[in-house]
Amino acid sequence: MTLERQIKQAVLPTLDREWKIYVIHHSHTDLGYTDRQEKIEQYHVDFIRQALHIVNEAHNGIKPEWKGFHWTCETFWAVEQFLKQAGDEEKAAFADAVRRGDIELSGTYLNMTELPDMLLLNKIHGKAQRYADSIGYQIDSAMTADINGYSWGYADSLLDNGIRHLFSCIHTHHGMYALGRKQSPFWWEAPSGERLLVWNGDHYMLGNELGLCPGALGKYMIRDEFGHRRMEPAHIHDPIANTRIHRYLAQLEAERYPYDFVPVMLSGLPTDNGSPNSAIIEWIEAWNRRSGEVVSVEMITLSSFFARLKEEGTDGLPVHKGDWPDWWTDGVSSTPMHTQIYRDAQRTLRKVEKLDPEQKSVSLQDIEAVEQSLALYAEHTWGYHSSVYEPWHKNVQLLEVRKAAHAAEASRLAYRALDQALLADNAATLYPGRPYRFKVTNLSEREVTELVQLNLEGWEPDELLNGVEVIREDTGEVLIQQSTHPQTSIVELKLQSMENCILILRPLLVAQLDQSCLTSTSNSKLIGADQVYDMEDMYTLTQSSLQAPITVFQNGLESPFIHLTWSEDRGVFSWIDKETGRELLKPDDSYGAFTPIYEVTNPANPADASQVWSIRSRMGRNRKGLNVDRSVGQLVSVRAVDNGPLFATVELGYQLKGIAYFSLFLRVYARQNRLDISVRLHKESVWNPENVYLALPFTSGGTGPVTLFADKPGGLVRPWKDQIPGTCLDYSSVQSGIAWQDNDRSLLLAVPDTPLVQWGTLDYGLRKVHTQQAPDAQPGAYAWLMTNYWETNFKATLGGFYEFQYSISAGGRLLAEDMAAALQALNEPFVVARVNEK
Repeated sequence: MTLERQIKQAVLPTLDREWKIYVIHHSHTDLGYTDRQEKIEQYHVDFIRQALHIVNEAHNGIKPEWKGFHWTCETFWAVEQFLKQAGDEEKAAFADAVRRGDIELSGTYLNMTELPDMLLLNKIHGKAQRYADSIGYQIDSAMTADINGYSWGYADSLLDNGIRHLFSCIHTHHGMYALGRKQSPFWWEAPSGERLLVWNGDHYMLGNELGLCPGALGKYMIRDEFGHRRMEPAHIHDPIANTRIHRYLAQLEAERYPYDFVPVMLSGLPTDNGSPNSAIIEWIEAWNRRSGEVVSVEMITLSSFFARLKEEGTDGLPVHKGDWPDWWTDGVSSTPMHTQIYRDAQRTLRKVEKLDPEQKSVSLQDIEAVEQSLALYAEHTWGYHSSVYEPWHKNVQLLEVRKAAHAAEASRLAYRALDQALLADNAATLYPGRPYRFKVTNLSEREVTELVQLNLEGWEPDELLNGVEVIREDTGEVLIQQSTHPQTSIVELKLQSMENCILILRPLLVAQLDQSCLTSTSNSKLIGADQVYDMEDMYTLTQSSLQAPITVFQNGLESPFIHLTWSEDRGVFSWIDKETGRELLKPDDSYGAFTPIYEVTNPANPADASQVWSIRSRMGRNRKGLNVDRSVGQLVSVRAVDNGPLFATVELGYQLKGIAYFSLFLRVYARQNRLDISVRLHKESVWNPENVYLALPFTSGGTGPVTLFADKPGGLVRPWKDQIPGTCLDYSSVQSGIAWQDNDRSLLLAVPDTPLVQWGTLDYGLRKVHTQQAPDAQPGAYAWLMTNYWETNFKATLGGFYEFQYSISAGGRLLAEDMAAALQALNEPFVVARVNEK
């Protein structure tokens, strides 16, 4: 059937209301999806120039047909780039247009993932308002596009910067909207108790699909009978627009939509990073002359729309409090190494700010340079649109290295700032005769006991042939030490919040040499000449002072605080907290602690390269296919790496598909209920969609019901409890880590490198959103290390070498603020610097 015949046969529904469509004209900002990042930057600068030309021509009466045109700057990043390039006259004209209301500023900086911490969110959300203040203007509204949620603290970061309204334009490709319905307003109660007025909107280019932009018909959310092209002539375009507009409004009426107006977002071209288009306002004028009595259309700004919404009254709107997990936050695990570098850089920047709070050695400009690189990496775009089906494409390669460069630059600048702060605090550069003095500082908000590693240069051990002792300068105390390498000494140190001390390495005399490595044979320890310790001793005798406090067996280990047991098929299946005698692993869980899990969804025809794209496009919100092939790591080797008075290290080697090498290095503390985990792996290069997880089947080991907490910007949240209805249950991105707590015990897990945590089942099946789960359902936990399932702009392969760190600490029950501080402290080892003499 021809398109003309389809149009003639289309049934136009009757509307029961007189409608007003409010059009918000913007350009969706994707840093890299459609072209090189620097080219997109120049596009957006020019878009503002184009919009400024249109509104000024209308304002001056030169183009009266453009009267009523309004341009909304979706992100302040675009404005920032424009202001860098604009001359004084152009800046003044732009400021005038903003004050007139012809151009509007959004209070958001970019469309972000959940990587930024609260401090970074507050800084980037303050940029637009600071500029507005400079021109005598006040911003009250913000918008986002593409992303499907935000950490709970996001609301406070907007409110703290004077933003009272948020327009959320969701994108349901592998995601979903909150509340169970789009185009609906609500109050979002922030952690502070303040409220943000939110419009839970539709797709950011819905107006294009409805036909409100000539030459830019879309067909993405609307799937009707019209097999049109985007650039249809007016005699085809207008009838399609008329049909779609009436059908859309009739659907709203059928769904009992409460208003007689509706907002739609609109781009000037049928693409992300699209320009302004003056033809839209001309088309709107023609529409209103023809059909305005039944359906009128008006182009407005964000603040004007929210003012109109408030005329209807907002006191009766629903109030929701809690987290709004973003379905698209899983992009952070598509580039796991770069995300790891980003997170380290963000923590390093926070150390700099604490070491130099008055910015005496590190300038504000230095700090802002780090923040800029952090913001650009944390933006939601992960690569070029064809990164999966043509990973060899030049633009795929260019955009990938540019994205990675933001994390690398943030790291470089953050560490340079750290070096500057330490040098200003007497840090020693390299020179002959440099003293063996180390300044150790606890920058956390609580008392911390930490293993401190003191590193020497490669030639320095020759000067210390007989070994060293470590002395705390202020007390003269000789500290117990342990060495894993000739160039390192490790000691345990307790420091109060913001306390520091000096440690000195002093050469030992021959008479002082440590004899602990020289032991006689035992008459009761059941270990053979092969040195394999795979039996329990029949006699438990008092340990000698030379014996390490941690015992490592072939099938487990025991410290003064924990008893671990592992097996070939189950990995670490028992984790006894000796302080309580209780198990810290869930007895009914399918996987052992930190067991690696690999998933791949193979196409029906592996020889058909096009299927690597198509198989991903059908995954929906499962992030895997119905035929997913799951491999669980099998324990194949155990090796005691070292053992001493402070800690023991054991390597557990696993075997599983998709990963050529996988080892867990467990560092068990002898004097604390703590364990550090290092995950080392060599991921094979596979083009098909994959996921890699670590099982975290923990519980708190006390009495009463167990509650799971996640540290997110703005504070702790309880997954599956502190959430907006209709939001993602399966996973979220966290900051410092997660914790399990009951009536009297808590278990803390720090995740410095891999922020994505899977809460729901790994099984393929019907996905549920918040409030659809059983009232008593408890979330599980998996560290989601990496994924490449997305069919457009994720990296096609995850192959390479990786190392990720974790820390676990068990203890008594904590208040919420103490728990957050404790999780952060686990992520922030003491700052150690070699220093000069006093």
